[in-house]
Amino acid sequence: METMIVERTVHAPIDEVFAWLTTTTNYTRSPLVLRCRLTRRGETAPYGVGAVRDHLWLIGRFRERITHYDAPHATEYVVERSLPPSRHELGRMTFTEVDGGTRVCWTTRAELPVPLLGGFLTRRFARPIITGTFRNILDAADTALTRQPIGHGAR
Repeated sequence: METMIVERTVHAPIDEVFAWLTTTTNYTRSPLVLRCRLTRRGETAPYGVGAVRDHLWLIGRFRERITHYDAPHATEYVVERSLPPSRHELGRMTFTEVDGGTRVCWTTRAELPVPLLGGFLTRRFARPIITGTFRNILDAADTALTRQPIGHGAR
């Protein structure tokens, strides 16, 4: 199982960053994400515990279930189904207030279930694609949430 971690500071308040990143329909602002939809609402919030979301990314299709929701500090999910097939133990985002915004740490533990070659294929191919997609989504969040200074671009 390969652990992949991507961290970034998003230049916006923690509540806004948490809301943006847990509402996965926002991910389509990334060119690497084709479609995201909420197929079952969570128990206490739309994207809360029990929510099911379906994603179609350039790297594959994923059905995820939210297993932990602690707004605005953390959310966790598990990939129940994917194409191409994968084994997935954990998906987690944590949010921490820092000077200038919110530090997001996105962690996943997964591997491609290919006998003898799964670990190699995961490290060599899946890891750079997955972490690149996470970085791209975090960049999209920063772009969407960063406030432009007053007078920015004005002449």
